[in-house]
Amino acid sequence: MGEHDVNASGGGKARRAFMRSLLDDLRALERMIEAGKIETGVRRIGAEQELFLVDETGRPALSAMEILKTADDPHFTTELGKFNLEINLNPLDFADDCLSRLETDLKELVTKARAAAAKHDAQIVLTGILPTLRKSDLTLDNMTPDPRYYALNDSLTALRGHAYDLHIKGLDELYVQHDSVMFEACNASFQIHYQCDAQEFASLYNISQVATGPVLAAAANSPLLFGRQLWRETRIALFQQAIDTRGAVGFLRERSPRVTFGRDWVQNSVLELFQEDITRFRTVVAKDIGEASTAVLDRGENPKLKALCLHNSTVYRWNRPCYGVTNGQPHLRIENRVLPSGPSLVDEVANAAFWYGLISALSHRYEDIREMISFQDAKMNFHAAARSGLNAYFYWLNGEALPAATLICDRLLPLAHDGLTRKGLKSEDADRYLKIIETRVASNRTGADWITSSFSGMSGKANNADKLTAITRSMIENQATEKPVAEWKNAALTGSGAAAAQKGRRHDYVKVEQIMTTDLFTVGEEETIDLVVNMMAWRKIRHVPVEDEHHRLVGLISYRSLFDLLAGGKLGKDSHHTAGDVMKRNLIRVSPGATITEAIELMRQHRVSCLPVVEQDQLIGILSERDLMNLAAELLEDQLRK
Repeated sequence: MGEHDVNASGGGKARRAFMRSLLDDLRALERMIEAGKIETGVRRIGAEQELFLVDETGRPALSAMEILKTADDPHFTTELGKFNLEINLNPLDFADDCLSRLETDLKELVTKARAAAAKHDAQIVLTGILPTLRKSDLTLDNMTPDPRYYALNDSLTALRGHAYDLHIKGLDELYVQHDSVMFEACNASFQIHYQCDAQEFASLYNISQVATGPVLAAAANSPLLFGRQLWRETRIALFQQAIDTRGAVGFLRERSPRVTFGRDWVQNSVLELFQEDITRFRTVVAKDIGEASTAVLDRGENPKLKALCLHNSTVYRWNRPCYGVTNGQPHLRIENRVLPSGPSLVDEVANAAFWYGLISALSHRYEDIREMISFQDAKMNFHAAARSGLNAYFYWLNGEALPAATLICDRLLPLAHDGLTRKGLKSEDADRYLKIIETRVASNRTGADWITSSFSGMSGKANNADKLTAITRSMIENQATEKPVAEWKNAALTGSGAAAAQKGRRHDYVKVEQIMTTDLFTVGEEETIDLVVNMMAWRKIRHVPVEDEHHRLVGLISYRSLFDLLAGGKLGKDSHHTAGDVMKRNLIRVSPGATITEAIELMRQHRVSCLPVVEQDQLIGILSERDLMNLAAELLEDQLRK
């Protein structure tokens, strides 16, 4: 959302005025299309590079504003989090050496970002989701201090009416709540643009939808979130849920999420997409637009359609229609928002080349792609790619069904090559970038595969925090080599990865949430005490929390309390005691954001061997003496290694 002087759309006079401007913009666009005022005969491409900022331990660095000031470059701009940045590249004519020029421009700007970040003791990482991100990093304090982001958060939260629920199931399962739109800051993309004429927009947009699934399967780079292995491209599920304003209802009413692949093909015009988005999605931000766009048209000038562009920036189609004015000339383009940031710059350009080539080739071969594949199959391919990456199975043209790798290597890469060269792009560029895709797919080595194989390869050798740190450090090093991900060696707990992990232990283990136990075994108040005794024996645990039906902590049973009851003869073989009878009710609790020092002081002061970790009355973990001993052992091991 590029506008700065915006306000939350809370209704009333301001909201009605903005809606009138929005409808006026749509009428103006319709008139421009009918009058042939949209630029034709020109094909341009463009890109936006989003990235993460980290410190020496691989943890998020909150220095975006300082780095922007140091870089002092209009190509650089903010994103939602203080640990995010975005780089906007200049558009290029889709011809000749545009792909290699795109890579050169990317390198120059990313190099400048690295230099600016270094002056603030930060580094940049190109990845879809930063492995070392934690939920505690997503506070409003870490939101970029810009009114537009606060307005967006306030409006979406008000429309939602309740907490943001995130539930994603992959190899692991993640189910967590949050109180703001900051989940969105977990995502970083490499967004690419494709300019097209108004008359060909519907056809090219439908083709871009068809091409998205296979391209995403080859480009997946976001398999981890908060240390959980989820989808191959978890950004897709995360982004949709992060800003979903829908709530559960008791009836089968269809409602669309603001992040969407769409509901059907475009039939005739880009106007259909804008009309649908205006009718389906409430305005969440507003501003005083000023002169009506139709009035600007009436005096012979081309309007910027500010209201339409602002509303469009708050509806997140994975392939989004965009209107812009360049050198006074209005144009339309398709913005692909599917591709993740990273894993390397050359991988990103290869992903773009694959998508551009497929659109060019399919539009040349098929006058109407809707006759070759159903919309449901195109949408299903997209979601299959997000979940399974190269392990997906696709339903392709004419009802053909193929594994992703077979479809990409045998059918689509030759097709994309033909599409690029047919448009006059250099054959050597097409060869180079599509060969990167071919090698990646043939070796089953996408960014997502590199991350998960690195993560699994360190299994049993370290805790999750150390593994995620090592992966992040390895990303930074590999990205500096400019090699594609298919040539990367797995991350390991050696070299800089081990050093960063050690620094992380010394400087970063300061919060309870970082070492608490989250795999909990609990009982209800009415459970027999026999179950508690057996749970302790089976799981080798010394504390069993007691919860109510809403997962609120109501008590705690300790090994010591059971021993005291047994010694006092109150816990015999035929005991009918329940958990509620023997649990301790007045508990000393700690929040996940408390420091380790504060937690230790609480345990000493109250002479307890564990602390339930509670957030918003719900039990989320336990901090025990064993957790503290494990931490002490890790820190001692670090010292002995020196």
